[in-house]
Amino acid sequence: MYEAKSKEIVLRRVREALAKSAPFLPPTPDFTSPLHSPIALEDLSIVFAENFIKNAGVFIYCDSEEAFFDQLYIYKKEQNLQHLYVWEPNLQNALHHAGIEFSADQDNFVRDAEASLTTCEALITRTGSVLVSSANAGGRRLSIYPPTHMVVAKGSQLVPDIKDGLQRVRDKYKENFPSMVSMVSGPSRTADIEKTLVMGAHGPKQLVLFLIDDLPH
Repeated sequence: MYEAKSKEIVLRRVREALAKSAPFLPPTPDFTSPLHSPIALEDLSIVFAENFIKNAGVFIYCDSEEAFFDQLYIYKKEQNLQHLYVWEPNLQNALHHAGIEFSADQDNFVRDAEASLTTCEALITRTGSVLVSSANAGGRRLSIYPPTHMVVAKGSQLVPDIKDGLQRVRDKYKENFPSMVSMVSGPSRTADIEKTLVMGAHGPKQLVLFLIDDLPH
């Protein structure tokens, strides 16, 4: 008797619950909306520099190409970099006219490489990262092997997010998409061994960016 009564109570509660109006459900989320608030165009360089420095990168602002040559010469001298490797023809020509010594030889690269200078595909503001690819003459080795990897980029290469950087690469190369596209976020580092942070474990110990301001003011 008691079991039947308990069963009836449960069934009555179920019927009452079903008779009530459905509970309020939140609206379906818009998965096409951006995850982050947009970054104003005039703030791209500032936000990028802040995030790049947080990643332990060395950020050097240049208000012109001439300033870039001056800053590169000073940095190279201060760091006592005797062997700067540059393989991209446009960069080689520019440095030659600026009177800055560099090496284009690949025979002694593994033995002598102290530093490299390359261009990049884009600068990812949200993460403070440099987007590089295998499509330019620097290839993979210049951005991985030397202890110091220096990058020269322009303000017009700043994009808000990763997807914008990848779209820029797609638009540039179309069907000849590079075999390697990578984001470099500061120097190489690892803490796998005894949880001790080691710089340069899998790549450069130092990442240096020269940003040439070519944006309208």
